Amino acid sequence: MTSELIRQLLNDAFKPELLEIIDNSAAHAGHAGARSGGGHYHVTIVAEAFEGRSLVQRHQLIYNALGDMMKQQIHALGINALSPSEENKGRF
Repeated sequence: MTSELIRQLLNDAFKPELLEIIDNSAAHAGHAGARSGGGHYHVTIVAEAFEGRSLVQRHQLIYNALGDMMKQQIHALGINALSPSEENKGRF
């Protein structure tokens, strides 16, 4: 299953404190990307690797970790990538 492969690759690459993956593919049935087999996913990930990095750099790290999956298996990917210090802001 694609979401499990995404989980494995991101866990291996980042050893995240938190990793949530939502598969929204069913909501996009009939969409051009869905017809070719590409799914729609949203990832929330909290990892030390994102500390001090820009939003673009964080997304690039994730795209690199997912590699060839971004070519066919993933049509759309929403990303919420945080460092541990950002994830803990506002918590008491």
